[in-house]
Amino acid sequence: MTIFPGKTYPLGASIQAGGVNFSLYSKNATLVELLLFNFKDHSKPTEVIRLEPDRHKTFYYWHCFVKGIGHGQLYAYRVFGPYDPENGMRFDGRKVLLDPYAKAVVSDTYDREAAKRTGDNCSHAMKSVVIDTDRYDWEGDEPLQHSFEQTIIYEMHVGGFTKDASSGVPYKWRGTYRGLIEKIPYLQSLGVTAVELLPVQQFDPFDAPTGRLNYWGYSPIAFFAPHNAYAVDQDPIAAVDEFRDMVKALHRANIEVILDVVFNHTGEGDENGPTLSLKGLANRSYYILQNEPRFYKNFSGTGNTLNANHSVVRRMIRDCLRYWTSVMHVDGFRFDLASVLSRDSDGAPLKNPPLLWEIESDPVLASTKLIAEAWDLELYQVGNFIGERWAEWNGPFRDQVRAFIKGDSGHVGALAQRFLASPDLFNTKERNPNRSINFFSCHDGFTLNDLVSYNEKHNEANGENNRDGHNHNLSWNCGVEGPSQDPMIEATRLRQCKNFFSILLLSQGTPMLWMGDEVRRTQLGNNNAYCQDSPISWFDWTALEREKDMLRFVQKLIRFNLSSPYSMEKAFLNSDRTVLRWHGIEATKPDWSDHSRSLALVLSNPEYGHELYIAMNAFWEPLTFELPPPFAFQESAWHLYIDTAKPSPQDIAEEFPGKKLQNGHYTLAPRSVVVLVGK
Repeated sequence: MTIFPGKTYPLGASIQAGGVNFSLYSKNATLVELLLFNFKDHSKPTEVIRLEPDRHKTFYYWHCFVKGIGHGQLYAYRVFGPYDPENGMRFDGRKVLLDPYAKAVVSDTYDREAAKRTGDNCSHAMKSVVIDTDRYDWEGDEPLQHSFEQTIIYEMHVGGFTKDASSGVPYKWRGTYRGLIEKIPYLQSLGVTAVELLPVQQFDPFDAPTGRLNYWGYSPIAFFAPHNAYAVDQDPIAAVDEFRDMVKALHRANIEVILDVVFNHTGEGDENGPTLSLKGLANRSYYILQNEPRFYKNFSGTGNTLNANHSVVRRMIRDCLRYWTSVMHVDGFRFDLASVLSRDSDGAPLKNPPLLWEIESDPVLASTKLIAEAWDLELYQVGNFIGERWAEWNGPFRDQVRAFIKGDSGHVGALAQRFLASPDLFNTKERNPNRSINFFSCHDGFTLNDLVSYNEKHNEANGENNRDGHNHNLSWNCGVEGPSQDPMIEATRLRQCKNFFSILLLSQGTPMLWMGDEVRRTQLGNNNAYCQDSPISWFDWTALEREKDMLRFVQKLIRFNLSSPYSMEKAFLNSDRTVLRWHGIEATKPDWSDHSRSLALVLSNPEYGHELYIAMNAFWEPLTFELPPPFAFQESAWHLYIDTAKPSPQDIAEEFPGKKLQNGHYTLAPRSVVVLVGK
């Protein structure tokens, strides 16, 4: 093996002619050791290469070129320098550190506690893997670039989607990227056009209290590496290609891949957490520290906060997004707790955060979907997130639709705004209405079935005495807490589920579904299943037959959304072309009062060939609505397309527009939604 000085760029381990170039940022380090390992037994390094400052350091970058190694080489670092927590420096040369730019990670002997304890943790540390990213054949694959108005997002967990034996996936493939490929026909039959994957960047599964596993994955360790536990043999090298196989297969099915990325914190935690990578490389650069620098500011609720607008961290995040876009072919990103990315090095909100503007204007990312969860532990920016490209998770849609369907008073006016993609929140001149990501449930909180089955959370299985998770769920159990055999209660719950989906898929904005809601997946009242790698969180595939009527209803609604020109409007309604008129029980007289629990509207555009009348009754008694005459087309009449109170298959017509009505009134059953088509 021959060692040369190497270059400062690119960062990470890059394969070049005859060997590998290594480059690492560490501003205050005094000495760096590059460790090389045997793949089969990586308890001790086979080579230790000392990077001396006079030969292997340029400015803040440590680098070398190693001739004679290549793809599959295991490596890690020891970084020496002052251990001075009082001044924010936590160098510890006894700790073996991951490369922040590692493209794959070996973790089969990893022990989180060993990284916390004083002393050498080499045999129990994660190691980085050199990856030749050019070895893969994409067979002409390219990102799909669906417009937001042609997008239905399906939020899902790679492992939980097929881990249950009921999936029918071969045993070794359950809970893997390959397992997901097996179920692509189901996603096609459902009609979704994008999957939004809970974190697949390599995370620390042991970053959870009470001895449980971090199932969701919001504990990132290596931002560039696909999580190797989702590979068939948990092989880190195979994980890179198996992830790309999955992306390629989804693209062939016309389904985009959106990654839920976590750039707001890492799995290293606070001052009591382990030293795994960034903390031992440049703690003061990578994290936002308190005025007393031994402690971390915590805007994420998980112990630490990435210093996202520091120049080095900013570059790492952009490099990472470019890598997943150009090398791994993903179509977009959902940014967890994205408001953190608008904070400066002291944690104060920035009016023009450099990172967010750079992401928005980056030419490599120009065609990707950018979706912000526009809040953090203290900052709420929904409707005020920067730029013109960013879409946002619409939390008010979730909350106010829940409150309306539950039957709470005082929400009709808010519901009208949410139905129109929230023009009261978003700048209607700069934003396409489909940048509002509408949802009524997601990974965090009750599933749809549990929204209509539980008044209270039931998180006892998490081992925290039911203290974790949100207490304000805006749920209603329909009369009995938990499962019920009462046919009346079950009928009400089913109707409420259909009401949620109807409002979601008829509203302006981009709809997002949470995995399994279409077949009423339950978590038994657990609204914080982050640590439940168990049937509580897994998709139960027997529900496809048990809830076939519900599934049919959702499938047809999705197809209607993707075919209706009213769902594909690129401007907020009440434009020059499409006219919106509000109604109530009496035509032309909507009831905006606090005690109102009903609302109706008509959408009309002569170019579309039909009108839509949508009526929503959240009251617990039937209400008869006076129908306005269809006015856009001569001799047109109202046809019944959807009535959530009717049994399947009458709940949604097989053929559009449905059965012709004979009179000018329609009675909505208690807690129901009706759609009529004027044609």
